Amino acid sequence: MPKTSARLLSLLSLLQARRDWPGALLAERLDVSARTVRRDVDRLRELGYPVLAFKGPEGGYRLDAGAELPPLLFDDEQAVALAIALQTATTTGAGIEEAAARALNTVRQVMPARLRHRVDTLRVTAVERAAPGAHPQADSTVLMALSAAVRAREVLRLDYAAAGPPEAKSPRRVQPHHLVTWGGRWYLVAWDLDREDWRTFRADRITPRTPTGPRFTPRELPGGDVTAFVAGRFRGTGGTGTWPCRGEVILGLPAAAVSRYARDGIVEALGPNRCRLVLGSWSWPGLAAAVGAFDTDITVVGPAELRDAFALLARRYADAAGDRAAGPPIGHTANPTRASSSPAGP
Repeated sequence: MPKTSARLLSLLSLLQARRDWPGALLAERLDVSARTVRRDVDRLRELGYPVLAFKGPEGGYRLDAGAELPPLLFDDEQAVALAIALQTATTTGAGIEEAAARALNTVRQVMPARLRHRVDTLRVTAVERAAPGAHPQADSTVLMALSAAVRAREVLRLDYAAAGPPEAKSPRRVQPHHLVTWGGRWYLVAWDLDREDWRTFRADRITPRTPTGPRFTPRELPGGDVTAFVAGRFRGTGGTGTWPCRGEVILGLPAAAVSRYARDGIVEALGPNRCRLVLGSWSWPGLAAAVGAFDTDITVVGPAELRDAFALLARRYADAAGDRAAGPPIGHTANPTRASSSPAGP
C-alpha cells in the first residue's frame, strides 16, 4: 500500500505539471505498465480528482479544473518555488503584497506538515525587483540552508568565493540575519565573526558547511530596517537607503521606454518623445554612464557634478577610441569628487 500511495502522489504531481499526458509516457515516467496507470487513474477519480481520458493516436489523460478539486499537491521543489514567488511579490509594484501573503497562507494550510515546515523555514526579504536580463542562479538547497540558519539563529560556517575563480573560496563564520533579494540576485545579510562587521554575501557564491554552530543572540542591524540597510550598502551610503549621487536629465525618449530600465528613478513625460529622468547612483561617473545607456540625446539639468562626470566620460571614451584630438589624456584631468566609495561588500 505505501508503494501504491507514493505512486498515486507521483501520478497526481505529473498530471498537474502539464495539460495532456499520453498514457505511454505516464507509464514510462512512473516505471509501470499502461494497465497500472489506468488503475491508478481510477483510484484518483474515486478520491475526487477529475481525471479525464482523451482519445488520439496514443490516448492519454488530463487533470480537469473545477470547484470540487481536492487540495493541491506540491512536491518539495514546487513548495520552495511557491514560497519564494509569493514572498518576493512585494517588488512587482503591482500592489498585490497583501493578496500574496493571504495566498501563501491559504496554500500553506492544505500542504502536508513536511512541506509546510519547509515553507515556514524559508523567509525572504525582497528589497528591489530584478532588472531585465539574466542573473546568477542560487541553488534552492543553499537558499533553504541559509534560511534555516537565519530562522534557528545558529552560527553558519561557509565557504565563500568573494572574487576570482569559483574554486578560490575562503572559510567564513557568520551570524546570519536575513536572506534578501536585490536586483535579481540573492544575498545573505550576516555579521562576520572574524571581521567583526556586517557583510552581504551573494548566495550563488556560498557553499554552506555542516553542522551549523551554536545559537546566538541577534545583533541590532544598523538602522533597524533590513530594506534600508541593504539598499544603503549597495548605494554606498552605509544604511540610509538613498543614493549618494542624484541628478536630473532630459532624454529624447518616450517615458514608457525609459521607465522599464530606470530602476528606482523618477520618470516624467514631457511629450511623446521626451521625458525627464531623476536617477541616483553610487558615483557621478556611474550615474552618467547609467544615463548614457539610454542611447539618446541628453540634456543635463543638474547638478554640476553630473555635467563634470559626462565630460570625464567623454574624454575617457574618446581616449579609448584613439581620438587624441578630443582632449587631453584622462590622466591629466582630476576625477569629479565622488560622494562615497564603491558599494560595500564582503
